[in-house]
Amino acid sequence: MTIREASHAGSWYTDHGPTLSKQLGGWLGQVTEPVDGIGNIPQSGARVIIAPHAGYSYSGPAAAWAYKSLDISKAKRVFLLGPSHHLYLSTCALSKHTHYSTPMGNLTLDVSTITTLRSTGEFKDMSASSDSSEHSLEMHLPYIYHILSQSFTSGQLPPLVPILVGSTNSSTEKSFGSLLAPYLADTSNIFVISSDFCHWGSRFSYTYYLPSSTSDPAKGLSLKSREQPRDPPIYDSIARIDKLAMQGIESGQHDAFLATLQDTGNTVCGRHPIGVIMAAIEVLKKEGAISEEKGIFHFLRYERSSEVVEARDSSVSYASAFAVV
Repeated sequence: MTIREASHAGSWYTDHGPTLSKQLGGWLGQVTEPVDGIGNIPQSGARVIIAPHAGYSYSGPAAAWAYKSLDISKAKRVFLLGPSHHLYLSTCALSKHTHYSTPMGNLTLDVSTITTLRSTGEFKDMSASSDSSEHSLEMHLPYIYHILSQSFTSGQLPPLVPILVGSTNSSTEKSFGSLLAPYLADTSNIFVISSDFCHWGSRFSYTYYLPSSTSDPAKGLSLKSREQPRDPPIYDSIARIDKLAMQGIESGQHDAFLATLQDTGNTVCGRHPIGVIMAAIEVLKKEGAISEEKGIFHFLRYERSSEVVEARDSSVSYASAFAVV
């Protein structure tokens, strides 16, 4: 047995289990229903969510909206797809651990499923150090543990299948989407997709700005550090850019989402895991395994870490969504 320790506990979130559980429960309790344009949550069959992975002081409340919308009534397994921030990958990678630790308790990895995936020859393996340093997966573990422990007894929580997604191109995302589609078709499988949205500012090498005078992404421009446009303010432009990305996801068309990112350059860090799950949904629709109205993402919450008014400022955006499959 090998355990991945919670390397970001005590810095990105509290390492005190009871405090963490209370904090997560508080954020979940703040989610208001019915949700405008959606109604009450969770909806039956809402087995796929997109949620952020920043420090909990920034994204914890926004992530609660995604986890509140998750239907775990039939859950037997949880797939967690997150982007690689440290390990260079052009494909996807699997963990070699047997357990992932959280301050509230350990999550067991589904070694059998991981072994089956590894046997395809399509996946790399994460080293222990790469696994430990990656926050896009870890930041979801406390929420997953907390949500599951509300419906399952300790020691019998559905196991986890963490998948690290690298800098994949469109065809690679479609390939892994096809590989994961049979698992997505299984109504006992949950999929958590880890992603923040726009990383804006010179420290992210992204200062794209879309003036109010146009809705054409091609007419956007990159701002210089002292610029302070007001029509619209930069934070409103960021919201417009993120909205375009969210509309691309809501379209249900993998290529449309990628085209939106190409147009704006939006720095959605989980664009590759999102691309993989969108490609998997398209496979199920093409095969007739799910109807056309299923697999459509619905966004519940959108926030930013700060309101940027000058080009030398910065912010990161957080969005939460679910899809019924």
